[in-house]
Amino acid sequence: MSFQQVPNKVNFIEQEHEILAFWKETNAFEKSRELRRDKPTWSFIDGPITANNPMGVHHGWGRTYKDLYNRFWTMRGRELRYQNGFDCQGLWVEVEVEKEKGFKSKLDIEKFGLDEFVKLCKARVLKYAGVQTQQSVRLGYWMEWNSPEKLNWLAEKLLEDPLQEITFTGPNGKTVTDSVEQVIGQLGLSQLGGSYFTFSNENNFMIWKMIKKSWQKGWLYRGADVMPWCPR
Repeated sequence: MSFQQVPNKVNFIEQEHEILAFWKETNAFEKSRELRRDKPTWSFIDGPITANNPMGVHHGWGRTYKDLYNRFWTMRGRELRYQNGFDCQGLWVEVEVEKEKGFKSKLDIEKFGLDEFVKLCKARVLKYAGVQTQQSVRLGYWMEWNSPEKLNWLAEKLLEDPLQEITFTGPNGKTVTDSVEQVIGQLGLSQLGGSYFTFSNENNFMIWKMIKKSWQKGWLYRGADVMPWCPR
């Protein structure tokens, strides 16, 4: 019995693409899910990374561990809920958009217009959600991913006119027709599937509901504190 010759120099990038191509050709992810349909479930809530720039090494590290846990439970015959998450709000996104526009203070945002500024922030999130999706796929991270091309298309349509009506098909094959703004607000929900986004309508409404309830119960107060973020 002879052994197959192993090259002294390994092209890891080439091997990576060979494996990804094999998974795609054989529908490995879809078949794995189908084999475990209606089996006992196992799920985790993906702590979302901010879709603000390309992923860092630490993001890849964390996603590798998450993928290992998912594969472990899959191998034990469980049906999994494969939903990635993207964090969309906060100074991480806002400061980068301020840099792009050359703003020197927060007053510049008000002069520019809050609606327009929020629109740019959402478009940036969609753009880098697409970038991070591509990176995660190359890591071998199995999830029900949105198409990066479709996310970029949504970003372009948002910048054109957030109120224009579009028809959008999600990763689960379902189609929604609504304004660009409302379609974006439904990303990750059951009607479209794919990654969840923290700027979804459902998430924002729940946050406002929680704030309202907290106010009604007298849990909120006005005070002063030291904030280690953004001196502007």
